[in-house]
Amino acid sequence: MSRVTLQLPETLHHQLASHAQREGVSLQQYILYALTRQLAHTYTVQVVSEEGVAQQQAQFATVLEQLGAATPAALTAAFAAREVRTPEPELTPDLITQLQARLAQTSPPETGTVANTDQSPQES
Repeated sequence: MSRVTLQLPETLHHQLASHAQREGVSLQQYILYALTRQLAHTYTVQVVSEEGVAQQQAQFATVLEQLGAATPAALTAAFAAREVRTPEPELTPDLITQLQARLAQTSPPETGTVANTDQSPQES
C-alpha cells in the first residue's frame, strides 16, 4: 500500500471527520471510500455502434493476419516469461467459474481459439 501525506484545510478535515464518525469508520477509511467512490463515478462505459464493432473486428483480424501463427514452443516460452500476479482475494475459484459461465452464455462462439480450462486466475 502507498502512503500519501495531504495538507487539508481545517474545514474540509472537520467535514471528513464528521462524515467518518457518522458512518462509524476511521477518517482514513472514509477518505479511501470517498476517493474510490469518486473514481468509480468518473469511469464511464461508451456504447459502440454496430459499425464501430465491425470496424474494430476487421482491424483486429488484419492485425492477427499480420502476426501470423505462433508455434507451440513460442507460445510456451511467452507464457513462461509473463509476469505472474497475485489475484485479488475476492476472486475466488467459485466466482471465476460463475463469470466464465456468464461469459459463455453471452458471448458468441469463437472460431480458431483454444479455451482455457484452468480455473485459476490468469493475467494477460
